[in-house]
Amino acid sequence: MKLTEQRSSMLHGVLLITLFACAAFYIGDMNWVKALSLSPMVVGIVLGMLYANSLRNNLPETWVPGIAFCGKRVLRFGIILYGFKLTFQDVAAVGLPAIVIDAIIVTGTICLGVVIGRLLKMDRSIALLTACGSAICGAAAVLGVDGAIRPKPYKTAVAVATVVIFGTVSMFLYPILYRAGIFALPADQMGIFAGSTIHEVAHVVGAGNAMGAEVSNSAIIVKMIRVMMLVPVLLVIAFFVAKDVAGRDDNATKGSQISIPWFAILFLVVIGFNSLNLLPESVVSFINTLDTFLLTMAMSALGAETSIEKFKKAGFKPFLLAAILWCWLMGGGYCLAKYFVPALL
Repeated sequence: MKLTEQRSSMLHGVLLITLFACAAFYIGDMNWVKALSLSPMVVGIVLGMLYANSLRNNLPETWVPGIAFCGKRVLRFGIILYGFKLTFQDVAAVGLPAIVIDAIIVTGTICLGVVIGRLLKMDRSIALLTACGSAICGAAAVLGVDGAIRPKPYKTAVAVATVVIFGTVSMFLYPILYRAGIFALPADQMGIFAGSTIHEVAHVVGAGNAMGAEVSNSAIIVKMIRVMMLVPVLLVIAFFVAKDVAGRDDNATKGSQISIPWFAILFLVVIGFNSLNLLPESVVSFINTLDTFLLTMAMSALGAETSIEKFKKAGFKPFLLAAILWCWLMGGGYCLAKYFVPALL
């Protein structure tokens, strides 16, 4: 009977997060939200945080395991299914310049983030999560790294907040600077620049559409190549970084072992399967919608574990780090797109 009660309580937590995800999808479909190119995942974490800072204390603590389940297990399944958004044909379509630029941006941003995080004497988990979110694909990358290093939920939420803020700024700023001639790049190079430096996939789509179809098409493909780099990054983190971060930051997990993130391997396998084009387009579209819903559940669960007090605990440093990385992405990415890409063409 006791086991049955535990399962029932866990189901209550899962159902609560499912309701948050449904609400996030409904809100995300509103015109003003679409105009901001905010994904349901971002709406979900906001709803979760509103709950954490209002009604959380009025609900049974027995619901917490269900919320944690969504923030961990559901999260990993969502990352695996994210592979249905990508194909290896996309990589071949844009060629060597985009792959090289993406590799430089991803490697440079993560290394810079870790180094600056140490100089600022930041929490190492937050610094790593923020760096990876800035380097790869925003919230989805933060969630992927969360699955590898297993930090406290509020640390993940802080990192997501930083990349969402600066990704949104980039989405509006890039088209303005491009139209004004300050980003003086041909359309194909501008696409590589935007796709390799803007944080979220949704932000790349929004910025690309504002700059024209020629820019948008290449930007989205370059962005997807960047997303694929999540796999090698997770493997490197699992082998060389995660154990040190977990041991230093969370005494409770000091003796735990960091396992290989198999969900990252399965993510790559799914990309390979999707590249074979064996499933009808309608099925793939349904899977992508389901995946967005699962990731929205995970984001809502992380938000539900994040109170204002925890943001205060994290302090200003994560946002300062994100701002520095954003300046590097714009400045360094522009120089690479303007001077390095022509040399590879």
